[in-house]
Amino acid sequence: MKKIDLTKQEKDLVEHVLAHWKDTELLDAAKVEELKMSIDEKGFEWKILARYAFWVALVSLVFSVLSLFADDALVTFVKQFYETPNIVFCLFFAGLAVLFYVLGFRNKKKYPEKTFSNETMMLAGSFSTAACIGFLGQVLDRNTSQYTLLFLLSIVIYAVLSVKLNSRLIWVFTLVALGIWFATETASHSNWGFKFWGMNYPLRFTLFGLLLTAFSVWGQPKVKSLQPFQSTSYVVGLLYSMIALWCLSIFGNYSSFDAWTQVRQYHILYWGVLAVALSLALALYGMKTKDTVSRDIGFVFFILNLYTRFVEYLWDNINRTIFFLLLAVSFWFVGRWAEKVWSKDQSMRR
Repeated sequence: MKKIDLTKQEKDLVEHVLAHWKDTELLDAAKVEELKMSIDEKGFEWKILARYAFWVALVSLVFSVLSLFADDALVTFVKQFYETPNIVFCLFFAGLAVLFYVLGFRNKKKYPEKTFSNETMMLAGSFSTAACIGFLGQVLDRNTSQYTLLFLLSIVIYAVLSVKLNSRLIWVFTLVALGIWFATETASHSNWGFKFWGMNYPLRFTLFGLLLTAFSVWGQPKVKSLQPFQSTSYVVGLLYSMIALWCLSIFGNYSSFDAWTQVRQYHILYWGVLAVALSLALALYGMKTKDTVSRDIGFVFFILNLYTRFVEYLWDNINRTIFFLLLAVSFWFVGRWAEKVWSKDQSMRR
């Protein structure tokens, strides 16, 4: 009989539940022993090792490319390609992207359990696609900065690939490319200034993230081909909104850094209050609906916004010793509160 692998904590919990059912005579002793034989404790976490190994491989690849330019012999070799037409690099990276996608798709069909190696192939293909589009921009429009159409092209390419290859990782690239296109498109319509329709980048991306989140909740489930990526869009949309709102609470809706430095921080306190309120509301919503994504993101940004306000209004106004003492005490209370929530959650599960 195939056994179910559980972590030590999960195995202890299951055995505790089985013992409770045995004591309350919901299950007889023989059945309890039979069920216990169907579970086993996980051994070494090879899956986690695989994930970290592939991450290290990608980081090492990046460092190898950076090291390339630090080596004199290699720099001399690379200089030979300076006069190579951009179309050659464009075609090279296009071919490389196709190769990675084909290998990734083939491995995914043949070895679906090898999640990390397959996604690494997709990631390499995504980077190659980005490089290809970048060189295509140099080929088509060498002297201008109008890359919005190219970013739009990358969105289409990534979206089609994510659906065809059923890859959430490529869908993340789609949403990142969508954000870059949104930034460049709005900037181009404001003569590359910081404000578009009276909104700077943080305010724009706060609304952009809210729209993306709303689409993931109400629009995406209606599109069959995009349903597998609904949770990914939801997370990315929330991150867009909360990160942008946090930046907005610090810098306000000012069009330049110089303009921001001329005002006192309390003049934009309302953005800080809004950021704290929305993050707290998101955390409470997640707790009420048992939506762990909303709860975790909301709680993290609630704490981040609180401590940002703490630094903004107290750093220059109180003694440093008292400041860090208050910081330590507040973190202790946060830890105690989180511990109580965790303990309550564990007791409810039992």
